[in-house]
Amino acid sequence: MLVQTRTITVTKGHADQVVARFSEPGVLDKRDGLIDVSVMVNKRSKETEEVMVIIRWESEEAWKNWEKSPEHLQGHRDSRGQTPPDYILDTVVHMYDVKAVRNGQFQGQQT
Repeated sequence: MLVQTRTITVTKGHADQVVARFSEPGVLDKRDGLIDVSVMVNKRSKETEEVMVIIRWESEEAWKNWEKSPEHLQGHRDSRGQTPPDYILDTVVHMYDVKAVRNGQFQGQQT
């Protein structure tokens, strides 16, 4: 399994706008190998808010297929030259190879 995290730091009061963008259904949802997308908000800081998007892929190959897909490439072409909104202060992306997963007693869907 491959996990991509995207941490987006925004000015206070703007987390909901980022959450809305990453919560909407889109072409990513139809990709083979996509396990799920989680969107979380950390509002503990007094100055900023942090939105973390976690995308879990069944394999690195599934993620690579998404990265080179016409839909993904077109999305980047469409946004080329656009300035990010002023409220976005920073974005950090990380990729992780999952080495182990332990399930708890509750394995249902949480929201």
